[in-house]
Amino acid sequence: MPARAGQAHEQLLDARNQLLGMSGQDDRIASARPNGLEDAAQYNLDIDWRKAGAMGVTATDVGSLLSVAWAGRYVNDFIDRGRIKRVYVQGESDSRAVPTDIDKWRVRNSSGGLVPFSNFADGRWSYGPQGLDRYNGVPAMQIQGSPTPGVSSGQAMAAIEELAAQLPAGFDVAWTGLSLEEQQAGNQTLLLYGLSLAVVFLCLAALYESWSIPFAVMLAMPIGVLGALVGAWLGGFDNGVFFQVGLLTVIGLTGKNAILIVEFAREQAEQGKPLYDAVVEAARQRFRPIIMTSVAFSLGVLPLVLSSGAGANGRNTIGATVLGGTVSATVLGVLFVPLFFVLVRRALGRPEPAEPAASRA
Repeated sequence: MPARAGQAHEQLLDARNQLLGMSGQDDRIASARPNGLEDAAQYNLDIDWRKAGAMGVTATDVGSLLSVAWAGRYVNDFIDRGRIKRVYVQGESDSRAVPTDIDKWRVRNSSGGLVPFSNFADGRWSYGPQGLDRYNGVPAMQIQGSPTPGVSSGQAMAAIEELAAQLPAGFDVAWTGLSLEEQQAGNQTLLLYGLSLAVVFLCLAALYESWSIPFAVMLAMPIGVLGALVGAWLGGFDNGVFFQVGLLTVIGLTGKNAILIVEFAREQAEQGKPLYDAVVEAARQRFRPIIMTSVAFSLGVLPLVLSSGAGANGRNTIGATVLGGTVSATVLGVLFVPLFFVLVRRALGRPEPAEPAASRA
């Protein structure tokens, strides 16, 4: 959450707490929490550099003393029984037990004398941040969260943006990491799906040398998509990357089942069979191959549905999506694909040839 107007840390902290409070009352967000260290007590050392300079103490002398006294400084190595060990210089623990012990230390000035630290420095306690984050050059604070089960990450991100709009002027939210990638890619999802369906339609049109027959195959795909949505909904999975991978698999399987029926029905119709008889014969002849391949595929994804352990959520999402779509495409597809073929053929295809007069007699 960046402070676009460069507000002070206290204002940014209040805005962050306000956003966390609102997100805790939103049903679409399961947990929103700050990412980073909270403000803590700090000991500030105020140095009067004019006094220090008058006493012959430089900034290098002060930094060197603080480094040795509190952090330690590497000096050299020495060999102890054939092993090389490092030598560090650091103040005794009794002389650095509490921050106020800094007043006991003395700094060697330019003339070689020892000047007490308390002669030119004052210590005070305060409360403030342990680290300062910046985003695009402005102060910011990191917030992490996750969506409620059954809510997609996109819906949770939209909820956060709605809540951020209620913050004071100058505060909003910016996404990083996977959320940023999802936001950038999410706007292209519908376009990519549309282009994919267009390519599939053109390939089918080239295969059948017809602009009407591919519609029968394309109309069957929503049946599989419906089953995939139901499977993901029953499992409580959201619309994430794993769901979309499973959805593409279901669309391909649904198209394969439809092609089996449409291809055979088209051949029967071109041989002179009435349209109704052609689709009935195609559904009857292709019923067993469709059932066998669908059952085998369903048994193959069943371990994904029942898996557990690390990464099980992704496998469960793909398994439930594909299993639901496969069942729907198999059960409903066998019934509706012949109907779609008849409707499309009568609406856009060639008219059925009239029966010869001799056959009517």
